[in-house]
Amino acid sequence: MSVREWALITFTILAQMSVGSFVILGILHFLAARKSSVEAADRLSDRALLAIGPVLILGMLASFAHLGNPLNAPRAVVNLGASWLSREIFFGVLFAILGGVFALMQWRKIATFQLRQVIAWIAALVGLVLVYSMAMVYMLETQPVWNTFATPVIFFSATILLGALAVGAALVANYAYVMRKDPSCAEAQCILLRDAVRWISIVSIVVMGVELVVIPLHLAYLANSAVPEAVTSAGLMFGQFGAVFALRLALVFIGAGLFALFLYRLALSPGQEKTLGNVVYGAFALVLVAEVMGRFLFYVTQVQVGL
Repeated sequence: MSVREWALITFTILAQMSVGSFVILGILHFLAARKSSVEAADRLSDRALLAIGPVLILGMLASFAHLGNPLNAPRAVVNLGASWLSREIFFGVLFAILGGVFALMQWRKIATFQLRQVIAWIAALVGLVLVYSMAMVYMLETQPVWNTFATPVIFFSATILLGALAVGAALVANYAYVMRKDPSCAEAQCILLRDAVRWISIVSIVVMGVELVVIPLHLAYLANSAVPEAVTSAGLMFGQFGAVFALRLALVFIGAGLFALFLYRLALSPGQEKTLGNVVYGAFALVLVAEVMGRFLFYVTQVQVGL
């Protein structure tokens, strides 16, 4: 694979993880505020929020390697009416701006809680449109392995799965910080953390199930296609890259399935926070590696129709 393709892997994975983290964190903040208070919910999520921006910026910087010359980036946005690539860039920049504005307002507590929430949900919606635009970039008739139902499903499942587990890891790290700096509120934060991890576990298991259904269906569709290039792509997945494919599925099953089930059980019992944190970190690492491998297969098994 070329440097440009690795740049696309980095960009798509990091951008989708950023969107997923923003959406999942927003939902968990809403639930925590309803259960406890806005102040407790802020204490749970504010530090995790600040980690999302650098991840997105790193992904966008990686995308410049695909353009070849970074000075060409402004030209890529001039065709919003007809180009999904232009829309991808536009919504990526817009999501970064809105997310940054919200993070500043949330951190400094600028304006009312309700206004901050409005900006947050607009940013989340823009982020989801960004992921949809990213998927549509690859819906090309000349690329049969991409031009199927599986591309948007896999992009959105990676968004939710990576986002959920990344937020889980961030919340565990935040809880460790709270334990050191402000032990007086650690008990209340522990309750919110365990509630959040339970929801994250459920989401992870459900999304893993979607992936483990869609991926085999996609391969079966390609293998039985009347388009020779589609059959060739399926053959690459089973043959030359079969070991990578099998390992990718195994890591998703272990990280988002077995580890998530273990997390759910741990989150039911107070006093297991250290073990819970280690399992969250492990689940996130396994799923991140699995999704990178999946995105590698996404690009390396493409067989173009025609020239």
